[in-house]
Amino acid sequence: MKRIVLTGGGTAGHVTPNLALIPHLQERGWEIHYVGSINGMEKDLVENLPGVHYHGVASGKLRRYLDLKNLSDPFRVLQGAAQATALLAKLKPNVVFSKGGFVSVPVVYGAWLNRVPVVSHESDLSPGLANRLCQPFVRLVCTSFPETANGLKKGRYTGTPLRDELFAGSRERGLARFGLEGKKPVLLVTGGSSGAQAINKTLREALPLLLPDFEVLHLCGRGNLDEGLQRKGYRQVEYLSDGMADAFACADVLISRAGSNTLCEILALRKPSLLVPYPKGASRGDQIENAASFAQRGLAKVLLQENMTPQTLQAQLRQLYDERADYIRAMQAEPSGNGLQAVLQILEETAKP
Repeated sequence: MKRIVLTGGGTAGHVTPNLALIPHLQERGWEIHYVGSINGMEKDLVENLPGVHYHGVASGKLRRYLDLKNLSDPFRVLQGAAQATALLAKLKPNVVFSKGGFVSVPVVYGAWLNRVPVVSHESDLSPGLANRLCQPFVRLVCTSFPETANGLKKGRYTGTPLRDELFAGSRERGLARFGLEGKKPVLLVTGGSSGAQAINKTLREALPLLLPDFEVLHLCGRGNLDEGLQRKGYRQVEYLSDGMADAFACADVLISRAGSNTLCEILALRKPSLLVPYPKGASRGDQIENAASFAQRGLAKVLLQENMTPQTLQAQLRQLYDERADYIRAMQAEPSGNGLQAVLQILEETAKP
């Protein structure tokens, strides 16, 4: 039996592509082991999956700012590398797939020491620190953006593995579930599981301008419901653990942050979108780069957060809806954002006998 080790963690974006791969790897007869941190969020997502063996190793975050944990975390990385090296020597996998996050660094290093081929995946346009540290030790870097692949000697543009259930949505089911009439275009607004406070605030201020033209389904994030805001055609939901496929299916246009996994979903589903990337002052600027790539390729419109007001939001959405056919054609001309089959093929080709 073929054996694979998956790794990645720290955020959902470093785990969900692995979750998309798992059922297909199982169908192909792979024995699956997942190496994550001892108490990380990836453990909660993976540990109880049928047929998946979870292993926890020590990991530390490699910060680029002053923090007392910078004194101890390098030792955790070294400890994790020793643990991963011993684990991989015992498991003897045919291949390792690394989705990134700092827990992947000791695993990739351990695989290299055991001469196990590694395939990694970079979601953002510019590689994060963990993936940059891993690049010398991997055979191939799969990417979500063509520009990333073009800038790497080992890069290959594949898109991101997406879960099958994303494509099983129903517009009728979505309209019924969220209490929408469907007589106007549906605007889906999403800012991730914790919401996007700046988008939430501006959207709610803009409702008098938007509701004459759109019904609004607002995924506002946990703890962000405004119970006092009840408008016809406006529906608030904190978070969807399921039903996201139906939300996408009933939407005509989207407002979204510009995380790479979300952009691949938008591309795969061909949804015209207004992207409001997370601002550079609050991040390393990866979402701004991601959004710029989509804008340059004609796949989405972009509104920077510092330029977002109720008036600019309405104007950009109105233009997006009027030009929606152009955005859909541009997305149809691109390779699908779903890299599931491409990554599966690469893993088969890379695995040692």
